[in-house]
Amino acid sequence: MVLATAIKVIVLKALKVRIYPSTEQQSHLAQAFGCVRWVWNQSLATMSQTYKETGKGVSALTMKKQIPIWKTEHEWLKECYSQCLQSSVLNLSQAFINFFDGRAAYPTFKKRQGRQSMQYPQHVKILSKSEIKFPGNLGVVKVKIHRDIVGTLKTVTVSKMPDDRYYASLLMDDGTELTATNTEGKAIGLDLGLIDFCVTSEGSKYQNPRHLKKHERNLKRKQRKLSRKKDKTTVKRRKAKCAVAKVHAKIARVREDFRHKLSRKIVNENQVIVVENLAVKNMVKNHNLAKSISDAGWGMFCTMLKYKAEAEGKVYLEVGRFFPSSHLCSNTLLPLPHMDLSMREFDCPHCGNRHDRDTNAAINIRNEGLRILALGTSVTALGGNVRPKQYGRKSTAVEAVALELGSPHSTRSG
Repeated sequence: MVLATAIKVIVLKALKVRIYPSTEQQSHLAQAFGCVRWVWNQSLATMSQTYKETGKGVSALTMKKQIPIWKTEHEWLKECYSQCLQSSVLNLSQAFINFFDGRAAYPTFKKRQGRQSMQYPQHVKILSKSEIKFPGNLGVVKVKIHRDIVGTLKTVTVSKMPDDRYYASLLMDDGTELTATNTEGKAIGLDLGLIDFCVTSEGSKYQNPRHLKKHERNLKRKQRKLSRKKDKTTVKRRKAKCAVAKVHAKIARVREDFRHKLSRKIVNENQVIVVENLAVKNMVKNHNLAKSISDAGWGMFCTMLKYKAEAEGKVYLEVGRFFPSSHLCSNTLLPLPHMDLSMREFDCPHCGNRHDRDTNAAINIRNEGLRILALGTSVTALGGNVRPKQYGRKSTAVEAVALELGSPHSTRSG
């Protein structure tokens, strides 16, 4: 007799807070960032060269044993907290695992410019909502924690953004287990676009805020000032570069705020959420729409929908990108004649009703998602989502689509 055991999945939650290090602490962080970056780059070079010469990889344990040797050769490495250097090697090892599993690209060397980060795996204490104590020479740093801290603190990642802001990402274990998935409830389909960022199957439309366009004039002015600073070693150029980074940071924050609020609203109001698996990487090859598509941020919005829905036991599903959602009548599921993108409403030649183009597509996406949930994905594979899944690879797209008589994918008519 075989006994089935239930696997408990613990959900870790991250809280990103802003920290305010003093001038002395900023100097220490700059040195620590450099040490962690150097260990990452040195380990990456060693592992890549070893693989080219021998065809074998280097384990993280082997690279960790190199850190004491590097410290004897470079005395400045001793100024950095030792566990931060070890975490850099472990993160590089995980980056290679993600690469070989097909979840990420090949690890790259870290640069001095741009975002800097390092990880404290333990011994960080939250003294209050305004103070955090770090191990080593960093000490107590001022912080602004805007939420109640619940659970055990696992790791803390300190980062410095290009606009000279410092943040700490607190990874917490509050003991919350992953809720079992339930499909009972309200279902909704989402059609993502550029004119309207999101159109639901219920007819609701959320206008695209176009954050980049609102700040484009200010960004252009700051970039023009930066381009005039020819000497890259001057303080004026560094300040001009920071001014450009602040505008980009502002755009990123308001864009993220909009996506968080909209995704939370949709997840709270629905049990089954169905979207279309868009090939954004291919869509941005259109140079006329590339800037607008990148500014919309559909990929991150879908990621937010996914993890928020899964945390509450709700269903997030993506239908295949080749599903003709815009070319089918939502009432009859019969194909429609070719329509130009400028046509936002149309009269269906089959049912005679007048449809909104985006709402009609959202309804088709919802119905297709419900059909996949009802039939399962164990029948004939169709479309572009038929690549074999690599070990450990995670995907939100369905691996197969049911093909039956009367299906929108079927070429036969009943």
